[in-house]
Amino acid sequence: MTTWLDIADDDPFGVDHLPIGVVTHGDRGRFAAVRIGGYALDLSGAGDYARLFSGETLDPFLAAGPLAWRGVRSLVTAWLTDEAHRGEVEPRLVRLDETTAVLGFSVADYVDFYASEHHATNVGRIFRPDGNPLTPNWKHLPVGYHGRAGTVVVSGTEVRRPHGQARDPDGAIRFGPSERLDLEAELAFVVGTGSAPGQAVPVGAFTDHVYGVCLLNDWSARDIQAWEYVPLGPFLGKSFATSIAGWITPLDALSRAWVAPPPRNPEPLPYLDDTATPAALDIQVEVRLNGTVISRPPFTAMYWTPAQLLAHMTVNGAHLRAGDVFASGTVSGSQPDQRGCLLELTWNGTAPITLLDGTTRAFLHDGDEVVITAAAPGPHGPIGLAEVRGRIVPAASATPG
Repeated sequence: MTTWLDIADDDPFGVDHLPIGVVTHGDRGRFAAVRIGGYALDLSGAGDYARLFSGETLDPFLAAGPLAWRGVRSLVTAWLTDEAHRGEVEPRLVRLDETTAVLGFSVADYVDFYASEHHATNVGRIFRPDGNPLTPNWKHLPVGYHGRAGTVVVSGTEVRRPHGQARDPDGAIRFGPSERLDLEAELAFVVGTGSAPGQAVPVGAFTDHVYGVCLLNDWSARDIQAWEYVPLGPFLGKSFATSIAGWITPLDALSRAWVAPPPRNPEPLPYLDDTATPAALDIQVEVRLNGTVISRPPFTAMYWTPAQLLAHMTVNGAHLRAGDVFASGTVSGSQPDQRGCLLELTWNGTAPITLLDGTTRAFLHDGDEVVITAAAPGPHGPIGLAEVRGRIVPAASATPG
């Protein structure tokens, strides 16, 4: 589709995309917007849907469900492709570089999964070199943990190095700033329509409940995590900060990105059977550390698909709420340059990577900046998921007690 706006036909944020978010602007304040090219389009005048954007969050819009989501998308598409609307729409356009993206919705719950077989296998080989790299349950269910919704932050927010307990190689227990701070390149899925308590959401209902997808960085303190995670899993090593992109790509923009899921062995239980429809996503992720591309993980390599994650998350009757976020876990591929975290890329610090400036990294240093981007195929060019960016700042000087 073409637009009367002066943007390239293959712009990754063109009319085929239309991600949604919330921004602040010096004159206009805070408002919900659609991103189009280098502009943010104010949605406060969105006709019959204006009531969904009368506040300062996307919460009412997300909760309104698929009919409203598609109605808004159709309205904005008409605005931007029909010259007749130019006079009313142009005053609502603000240059993107004059705005700041903020966390646009209330994160109700946050669940993170472990859905990449390549990532799970690499981690198993690092920590269990003499045993089976995958735990016995891994190919029967999507392994996950319930994270801390209150520490999900928008892209661009500085990430403070966390304190915690860790065990040194000599067995001594220490407390202090994490010495093995890591990134994890992930995709996150944002729930709009809720579900009733006690009612499982089947794989076929994925698009009835999930509005869209965005990039996420699950920052991880590996030394804290390694000491605490047995027997109940990640806690303080993960909960200090999780960065999420400021713009959500609607599932409707990814119609060309759905592909067949990978083969599974053993065959999953019936409630996880997603073979009836293309359930995997063709999204190529890129990770930069201080400007150096260190990894290009393919999301097509993920063993468990987004619909399976949602089905498993609710199969016990746990209900969904608007604003729930569930993430894929580290996206990793089969090749060394497709590993989505430093734990894998440096093999737990034993093989540091070299950056363009000649410095090396085993884990993140203070001042390091991580930028994760991604792209998916679209009808007229790539759909570019909005970046998630974060810079590490030194640990606070205060200690408990």
